[in-house]
Amino acid sequence: MDQKLIKRIKRRDTLARWIITAGGFAIIFCVIFILLLIARVSFPLFADPEAHVVARFQPEGMAGENILASGVDEYLENAYVLTRGGELVFFALPSGSVVRRIELEPPGAGDTLEAAELHGDQVYTLLWSGGAVTVDRVAFASQFDEDGNRTIVPRVERQAELSALEDGEPVRALARVARDGTLTRISLTSDNRLLLDRVAVTQDIFGRESREEIRQAIDGGPDRISALTLDEAGDGLYAGTDNGVLLRWDLSDAREPQRLGRVPAFDDQRQITALTMVYGDISLAVGDEKGGLSTWFPVSDPSRGGEERLRLIHELTGHPTAVTRIIASRRDKSLISLDRSGIVHLDHMTSERHLIGLDEISPLRAVGFSTRGTGLVGIGEDAVMTVWALYNPHPEVSLKTLFGKVWYESYDQPVYAWQSSSSSDDFEPKLSLTPLIFGTLKGTFYAMLLAVPLALLGAIYTSQFARPRFRELIKPTVEVMAAIPTVVIGFLAALWFAPLLERNIVAFFLSLAFVPTSLILAIVLWQPLRRVRALQRIERGYEFISLLPVLILAVAVAFVLGPVFEGLLFGGDFTLWMFSEGGLRYDQRNSIVISFGLGFAVIPIIFTIAEDSLSNVPSSLRAASLAMGASRWQTVWRVILPSASPGIFAGVMIGLGRAIGETMIVLMATGNTAIMSLSPFNGMRPLSSNIAVEIPEAPVGGTLYRILFLSAVILFVMTFLLNTVAEVVRQRLRRKYGQF
Repeated sequence: MDQKLIKRIKRRDTLARWIITAGGFAIIFCVIFILLLIARVSFPLFADPEAHVVARFQPEGMAGENILASGVDEYLENAYVLTRGGELVFFALPSGSVVRRIELEPPGAGDTLEAAELHGDQVYTLLWSGGAVTVDRVAFASQFDEDGNRTIVPRVERQAELSALEDGEPVRALARVARDGTLTRISLTSDNRLLLDRVAVTQDIFGRESREEIRQAIDGGPDRISALTLDEAGDGLYAGTDNGVLLRWDLSDAREPQRLGRVPAFDDQRQITALTMVYGDISLAVGDEKGGLSTWFPVSDPSRGGEERLRLIHELTGHPTAVTRIIASRRDKSLISLDRSGIVHLDHMTSERHLIGLDEISPLRAVGFSTRGTGLVGIGEDAVMTVWALYNPHPEVSLKTLFGKVWYESYDQPVYAWQSSSSSDDFEPKLSLTPLIFGTLKGTFYAMLLAVPLALLGAIYTSQFARPRFRELIKPTVEVMAAIPTVVIGFLAALWFAPLLERNIVAFFLSLAFVPTSLILAIVLWQPLRRVRALQRIERGYEFISLLPVLILAVAVAFVLGPVFEGLLFGGDFTLWMFSEGGLRYDQRNSIVISFGLGFAVIPIIFTIAEDSLSNVPSSLRAASLAMGASRWQTVWRVILPSASPGIFAGVMIGLGRAIGETMIVLMATGNTAIMSLSPFNGMRPLSSNIAVEIPEAPVGGTLYRILFLSAVILFVMTFLLNTVAEVVRQRLRRKYGQF
């Protein structure tokens, strides 16, 4: 052969090898790069929160013991302190220069402030020395000049004023102004009495106002009250005692306050030192004298006939000394806690994450939280004011909230739950990925339960028993099924097949019994007829055609007898009987619908690869087996299937990967209910359809947005591991049976 031609061929082979190798590595690189891009978006979910000092200064002429409260605006441009003299002093940040002083109008001449309680959005209940109570709100208004420059103007709004008590001076006072204008005051006197004052102003259709004032004593029992808090509506009162007892009252009917329970909170009877309501007014944050910080909310108690009773739900990171103050965030379930030694903690209730601890500065006397939760201000013993900017974008995310059971508010027990949004502003997102992973595996299982037997048996019959002409017709027909858009399959499964199945569910179960029974009976009856020479031709590749009428007849009989059985055995309604007798709920879009819809999409892939593998087994192996006296079925079972097992296994794994990643069919035919139930009568929400449903509404960079990308990473990893295991098994099967 011409040497030049040989060299040219070698050069081309070398070039082709390098091109193919480079292309393979490029594909691997692209896949890894895509995974890294997806994972990069989800990495910030697990980043540690940070606190950076943006200002630190000492206000002139102020002593730490004269400061009752402090705060900062949402832009971290202005901080303020509230002094015992009733003065609010506002400072510009970061310079610390005084921008405004506002003297609060005292209810009585010469009154000074005794206590200040923060609640709501920078709203303070102020107890004055004369016993009067006022409710004042600190607000920051944005103003823009002609050039568009923004200026923050602080102001104070007085929302309510209540006169002093006539029968005792309060040592603690709470006041709330509800949305309808109803004013509620709770006073704790020095002799441990609780007094309720409520002022309700109503207006009739003619615009005439009527004012109703109610004064009522509340029975606190023998326990000495050491901490109090009131919800924003003024209808729920909570108290903690010096012997570790939690008390709760319903004040919705001010004329007859109702005590809802007395719960011993701690076995060692430690004193409860601080209380506050967590955002949403369902959970109660409790601080104690040993530095413990916990949250409680009412839970139904079956032993008491379903009565709601306060129960310890979450235990957060404790302090070294007694907790003196707790401030709840106005954006989420985060809590700021301050102990007697001046150490500050930032924790999230639901995730139980300890987010930030501030103990590197002098002990703090007072702390404040910005309304957005992006800033924190503290006043030290030396009156030095420090302002921190907080970076805490995803406090609700932890491995437990993503994959473990979490006890959410208003639930009777810990659950796996996915519920990303609600119409309520104080709604807490529930972002557990466990029910989504479960839904993915459940939908895949039911789809493969239908697809694998049908596809493999069809491939075996088509490649080993059917006539060549019949095979040339069947194989392209099945392969064309793969070209049907999945949205069409999902549409038919959801809107045609699901209602049909619901109406004929009993007939469906009867067909599961009638079809195999009729096939076995037909095969048994066929045995005496095999001796007829004219009928022997049917056994040579036309068995399917002869059994087709039997299948059709069995299904038809099942559909005819279905209503009869349903009327006789299940009172005419199988789904209602199933719920009343077994507690099983039937959803129209359930796992059975998915098994048919998703299975229909997977069958062509498994069938094509399995049929090719079976057909490519050398004919010499088949001929040798038949020559040794084995039947056709023995040859298929003992020779053909083992030799083709690597390809068959690969086809099943590719079909499994397709089922895991399918979106449109499961999106349309599952009902998208994120529940964890093995029942085939319930739907599910897989990872793929959840991403498709949620991503259009997820704010870019938000927690939901990043968790959806984390879902994509999990889906990617699941398919990667599946394909890796499949390749390992396939190679072992290939080495074992390749010698034949």
